[in-house]
Amino acid sequence: MNTEIAHSAVPADGPAQRTAPTRHFTIRLSATRRGARLARQLACERLNSWGWPYDSEANHTTALLVAELAANAALHGRERGRDFRLGLTLFHEDATLRIEVTDPRPDRRPPAPGSPQLPPPDAESGRGLYLVETLAAHWGTTCGDPYAKTVWCEVALAQSQRTTSKTFFCRPLA
Repeated sequence: MNTEIAHSAVPADGPAQRTAPTRHFTIRLSATRRGARLARQLACERLNSWGWPYDSEANHTTALLVAELAANAALHGRERGRDFRLGLTLFHEDATLRIEVTDPRPDRRPPAPGSPQLPPPDAESGRGLYLVETLAAHWGTTCGDPYAKTVWCEVALAQSQRTTSKTFFCRPLA
């Protein structure tokens, strides 16, 4: 169901190919609000185990990005009886985390990077991809097969971000 493996070459659909050893985690979750919440909690737990504590800025940013992408997969990418997949890949050489959320709706693609606009102040939704655009170093969409799409983003987890703050977005899983 989930895996954590170390490997030396992960193909990246992002701006650069990386070859240094990485940490990788992937899990399939139900395409529901509960599945989206669990995706956020598991991402925070995994990042904590990789050296970025729950109360670090890097963990908070990761929590927000995973929450937005997983919520979009559960809301817009839902297909009856199909799950979504969360993937996390940590690139040690530049302390970058790649977040991938794959859902079974390749026909429902988000707008292209650079095009999400901030919705009107009275709008109740529509800020998710704007937040991803703002917080992620890079993001995009890939359709590797005709039955799924992956929305991915990369966030820099600078070593200096291993400091603590007083706000908690995630708490340890019991």
